[in-house]
Amino acid sequence: MAKTPSPADTLNGRDAPDTAAGGPPPEGLGKTPLARQRPTLALVLRLGAALTLATMFALVKLGHEHGLALSHMLLIRQAASIPILCAWLALTAGFAVMRTDRLGGHLLRSAYGGVGMVLNFLAPILLPLAVSTTFSFTAPIFAVILSALVLHEHVGRWRWMAVLLGFAGVVVVAGPGGALIPLLGALVAVGAAFMVALVSIQIRDLAQTENSVAIVLYFAIFTVPVLFVWSLFDGWTSDPVDLALLVAIGVAGTLAQVLLTLALRFGQVASVIVMDYVSLIAAAFYGWYLFDNLPPASLWVGAPLIIAAGMTIVVREQILRRRRIRTMEP
Repeated sequence: MAKTPSPADTLNGRDAPDTAAGGPPPEGLGKTPLARQRPTLALVLRLGAALTLATMFALVKLGHEHGLALSHMLLIRQAASIPILCAWLALTAGFAVMRTDRLGGHLLRSAYGGVGMVLNFLAPILLPLAVSTTFSFTAPIFAVILSALVLHEHVGRWRWMAVLLGFAGVVVVAGPGGALIPLLGALVAVGAAFMVALVSIQIRDLAQTENSVAIVLYFAIFTVPVLFVWSLFDGWTSDPVDLALLVAIGVAGTLAQVLLTLALRFGQVASVIVMDYVSLIAAAFYGWYLFDNLPPASLWVGAPLIIAAGMTIVVREQILRRRRIRTMEP
């Protein structure tokens, strides 16, 4: 039976192979065996994933300014992952793991993930890149809330304090800089983080019986036809620059997925998560360099609060996991 991931396994900012929609890490990546751990390599891979994701969202914003349709960017992003995931299964578990009695669960996960993916792509379009990136770090906070409300898990004072700290950071970022941060953009970004957390709840249920890579592949298979139909209502571009941007978005998204997966094969979540926050620096750079848009001063006050909240949740999850493992040992 597959390990059921905790919020710290699947969220921690952007832990999942399918980061745009909060997909799961492949099986066993949450607790890498000591014999396979290579901490330095894991940190480098996670850093590469963070920078690649920041690049992808900068390309999405750039594509929007070039007039690319959102449906086309989403379609290419999802379609590009299918051959990679198929190759992964062919070289590892094999396609037999695609057999399932839970198509309804996969469809529900795909519906949640599809909404989350749209919101995740809209957030950097509506907001400065650094701001949308900062709001994405609230996903572990929503995961804690949903774990308590939906799964009825016990949440102690440390994690509730982290939730309050994280939302204080959101208020600081969105409040004093309100003139610079559109309300709609802030709501979309926070909604995207919420959907990532909601997807994680569905994935935790599916992962009890389903192969994790198969879950992501089913997500791509179910969403690509819908995105293709949507894309028919938007005229396809023939401009070489626009086509290059579409290809770059697909390549960046797929590369980030691979790097995230490899990072968790060689290192523990708690030891590599810190690299995710480098994406905030990269997003601020892209915002300045590509769009002449510096984030508001309030972000540099609120972002550390949100990051501290996420790190507190991650560390606390790891502590609780170790305690559970020790109580199960003979």
